[in-house]
Amino acid sequence: MTSFIKKQDIDFSKLTNDCSLTPEEFAQYLDLGIEMLFYVEEDTFDRKDVQNVVYAIKRIIDNLRKLE
Repeated sequence: MTSFIKKQDIDFSKLTNDCSLTPEEFAQYLDLGIEMLFYVEEDTFDRKDVQNVVYAIKRIIDNLRKLE
C-alpha cells in the first residue's frame, strides 16, 4: 500500500475537539490500538503495512502529548 501525502502542518489539537477525551486520553487509546496490533493473526496484513501504521500512530501520540 503506497500513498502520497503532501507535507503540511497538522493541528493535532483538533483531533480531540469533537470528543470528550483529553489529548492524553486520546493518546492512551492510540497506545492501546498499537498494543492490539500485536495480536493480529499471521498473514492478515503485510508486515511492512502494520509497521507503517504503528509508526503513524506513534507520531500522532507524540504530537498529542506535546499539547499537554
